[in-house]
Amino acid sequence: MKSRALILTLFLVALALAAQVSRDGSLKVTVRDATSGEPTPVRVRLTNASGSPPQLLGASAVTTSSFKPPPEAIAVMWGRSDRADGYVLQPDGSFYVDGSFSASLPAGHYQIELSKGYEYEAQVHEIELRAGQEIIRSVDLERWIDMPGRGWYSSDDHIHIRRSPRDNPSILRWIAAEDIHVGNLLQMGDFWHYVFSQYGWGETGRYREGNTILASGQEEPRTPEFGHTISLGTDDFVRFQADYYSYGRVFDRVHELGGISGFAHQGMSFHGYRGMTVNVLAGKLDFLELAQFCVPNGPIHTEHYYRFLDLGFRLTALAGSDFPWCGRGERGDAARFSQIGDARFYTYVGNDFSFENWLSAVKAGRTFATTGPIIELTVNGNLPGDSVDVPRGATLQITAKAFGDGIRIGLTELEIVGHGEVLKRATGQGERHLSAELQLPVERGIWIVARAAAGPGFVAHTTPVYVTVDGGGFHNPKTLEGNLERCRRDLADLEREIRVPGQQLNSEAWRHADQLRRQIAETREILRTLSTELGG
Repeated sequence: MKSRALILTLFLVALALAAQVSRDGSLKVTVRDATSGEPTPVRVRLTNASGSPPQLLGASAVTTSSFKPPPEAIAVMWGRSDRADGYVLQPDGSFYVDGSFSASLPAGHYQIELSKGYEYEAQVHEIELRAGQEIIRSVDLERWIDMPGRGWYSSDDHIHIRRSPRDNPSILRWIAAEDIHVGNLLQMGDFWHYVFSQYGWGETGRYREGNTILASGQEEPRTPEFGHTISLGTDDFVRFQADYYSYGRVFDRVHELGGISGFAHQGMSFHGYRGMTVNVLAGKLDFLELAQFCVPNGPIHTEHYYRFLDLGFRLTALAGSDFPWCGRGERGDAARFSQIGDARFYTYVGNDFSFENWLSAVKAGRTFATTGPIIELTVNGNLPGDSVDVPRGATLQITAKAFGDGIRIGLTELEIVGHGEVLKRATGQGERHLSAELQLPVERGIWIVARAAAGPGFVAHTTPVYVTVDGGGFHNPKTLEGNLERCRRDLADLEREIRVPGQQLNSEAWRHADQLRRQIAETREILRTLSTELGG
């Protein structure tokens, strides 16, 4: 009797599966680059009539079958602090494929969203799938702007994915699907440990296919009292646990190893502005991560950037996603999803793209940070990062241009900014192109940037062109005293912080009070020198 019951059960299951198959349809999609005609890595988001992402299709479909990501979806283990939060699907339910995918789906209405970073036009396709039907689609993705053709290459300075050499091809295709050319994978530490391990450093830790490169970097040191830092391009991982709050020691070693260092999260989060006060004034820093969706008043926050520029210090503008933590939308909002490359920076490399040439160009400051718009700036023909010395009374020729696709990235504003003040503005209502030109007589040095906006969350900002007059500096005398006083307040706050034990496990500043008091004293001496030299 039991065997008959088992046979009957199996028969009924087979009938149900056969019935299900008859109600399903199949979808096959190939995505090609319109210029090359070759299949290209792409991000795909497939939703049903109710807008549910793939992992929820089964719950809302007319049948009880559940959606499974297509076999072509590229799988990489990702998660916060090495947890396995995801594998195939991204936080918003999308997935990456290398040019094609196929899926068996219940009959119904579906929407396919295809995207590849900001330079390609995003596409949305509506599909009505009938039972037993096979739909075959071939899609061409077109660029609305070709930045590599102009010599500019995109990068994300802040990606957290643990990897071994075996993971490289899959991770690289994730990066390529977002049209990122240099993906910096950061090993991340605090006082006690580190996560997101990278298997190698320098050339050993780099992997390249075509014009896409993976490189090892570090978010270390990283404390709640002094801020989070990023170092890129080094030949080794740099960590001094016994001297953990001496950030400058790390930055010096990074420079010895050929790399660059800066602060993450716009210097806003985790009191990064304190660490910037100590280390920018000591001449230790190369960049600030200026664009990111981590801070509430982002994605570009310039308060601390402009403070140190006004004090006469060069700082290059970089940007990164902080995947898998940060994303568009408000904190706590269900629509806030982390996405590689949603904040990125472009570097002018010219026509010979290599990691070495890219790093040299980043060191030279030839960058702009963006969450969508493309922006250009020249001052007397010079690019961002360049220094221009002119005689007193000379007139600068300044040109700024911004570009968008007019749909997802519709330009609303372009500004030329000097010493934090708007010198020229052009406005639009979702334009594809805005330009602004200015002839500016100068009597003293000034730093000049361009910035653009294309609606909420879509902004861009260049690194400055640094203009000096007769060999002088480019600091801003109008804001000098206020900025010096703000630096003094940062140091006083840090002094109060180290008097009592921290409340978090990684709040160890009080244990390193002697190190920090020494740095505070050295910084106060620098502030006195600046006050005398710049205020005289």
